[in-house]
Amino acid sequence: MSDIRFNVFGKIIAVRRENDGWKVCAIGNDGKRGPAGIEIPEFVEADELAQYLFDIFHENARPGNNEVHRIG
Repeated sequence: MSDIRFNVFGKIIAVRRENDGWKVCAIGNDGKRGPAGIEIPEFVEADELAQYLFDIFHENARPGNNEVHRIG
């Protein structure tokens, strides 16, 4: 499966299903991947990822940058 990318309150996160879990990477301004420092439980379905990311990062919301949405 290829990456599912999200804009999470202005930060780009790539999520990929691997085996029975999710691998999560932060995408830097230079396009390089790094550890995102979060775990997504294996029971979260692909169509629930945006809501899950919103729920765990909602404190990062700011006026004009208050959404989590899938990109690409």
